[in-house]
Order: sequence, then structure tokens, then C-alpha cells
Amino acid sequence: MKEKAISAVALALALAACGGGDAGSTATTDAAASTTASTTTTAPETTTTAPSTDTTLAGEPIEFGPAAGDELAVIGVAHDDVLNLRAGPGADQEIVAEIPNLSEGLVALGNTRDLGDSFWVEVDHEGTTGWVHFGFVGYVGVTDDMTASVVSQLGDGPVAETMLDIGLIVAETFASEEPASDVVLTVAPTVGDLGEVTYDVIGIDDDAVRGFRVHVFGQPADETFGLKAVEVTTLCGRGVTEDGLCL
Repeated sequence: MKEKAISAVALALALAACGGGDAGSTATTDAAASTTASTTTTAPETTTTAPSTDTTLAGEPIEFGPAAGDELAVIGVAHDDVLNLRAGPGADQEIVAEIPNLSEGLVALGNTRDLGDSFWVEVDHEGTTGWVHFGFVGYVGVTDDMTASVVSQLGDGPVAETMLDIGLIVAETFASEEPASDVVLTVAPTVGDLGEVTYDVIGIDDDAVRGFRVHVFGQPADETFGLKAVEVTTLCGRGVTEDGLCL
């Protein structure tokens, strides 16, 4: 297991977008694949609608963050990693469950805490209540075909030796330099009639958009892959409208 740290600058940017934080995964990311893998949950019978005042918990309660009942998804966690659900806020707390990457349907309980260098949110996952690192959860927005836009930006359809390479070329067109985005392989490449791979691009200069999930299709030819199609899902920080747009 490893703990993934996020700098104070990145934390401030993430907090402004209602995201942010330290580590939540465990293939060794504690701060810590299939493109459609998801986990559906229902809200627990007991919900909390105000910031927790439990003085035994680490950090301080804050009044913003996911509202009670909001459904969140795991974002920015690698394909071979998981998001840790912990007994309390903080990477030193006991792990009560491991949430697969790309899971959806985590139900926020309305409690978010500031540990000074990270933010943690209380959620219900399949009936188990615990805390996850704020930087690894968000809202799933609309999915669009971005093939033409990517080809226009690159000047031509990219060609590469592997799906990993062509996927990375495409994913980096959605990344920002300031702040520097994290580009995370969230679905390992597969090859059949078409090749497929998915990257999450997390951390861009936008207070509503946390990043993008970039699903790339490649056409095998002569031991290389040419770009076939790009589907991009927006990952939001504050919530989504009924149309899937970031709030």
C-alpha cells in the first residue's frame, strides 16, 4: 500500500473545485478495468446532513463539500489500484474496505474534514460507512465524442507502436501545464478488432471541472495503431446538472 501526497497548491485548487487531497488507494496509493465497471449503491438508512462535530475525529469540520445524498465516483485511481475506505479521516486510519477504481455510487453523508494537508469526505459504499480522500472522488458528467477535436489539435491522426502510447498522446491533449495535470492509466489496454485504453486526466485550471476520463480506440495496422475514436467523460468537482454538465 502507498500513500499518495498532494501539494498544498494542488490542495487549494482541488478544494476550490470541491475536490482535493491526499491519498486513498492501496496498490500502493493510499492516498488511494473495464471502461464500464461500476458499483451501484443506495443511500444508507442513517444519513448525516451537517458537518460532524465528533471531536474524536482528526481535523476540523468544513461546511462545503459533497452534500448528503450526492453520488460520487472514484476518479484518478490507477487500473491496478484501489481507493481505501477508512474508519476515520486520515491516511493513518484503519482500512475498512477497498473500493475498486472506476466505482460509482458512493453516497456522500454530508461530512467533510480538513486535516490541514488533505481533505476527507464521509461516504457509504455498499452499506459500509467510512472516509475517503477527497482528491479521488468526483461527479461523472457527460460523455462526448472528441475524435475530430483531438485530430484537429494534433494536426493529424496519431500513430504509435502500442495502445499505451497512442492513448497517452491523446490523453495529454486534455492535460494542463499549470497546474500540472496527473495522467493516470485507469483501464489497461486491450486489443481485438480494435485496441482500447482509458486514462484519467486529473487537475486542470477550472474550478468546476476536476478532469477528464479519456477512452481511446485504436485501429491495428502493420504492428502499429492509428487513432480510431476518442470518447471523453467530464469529471466534475461540485456536482452535475440533469444534462451531465458540471455545476
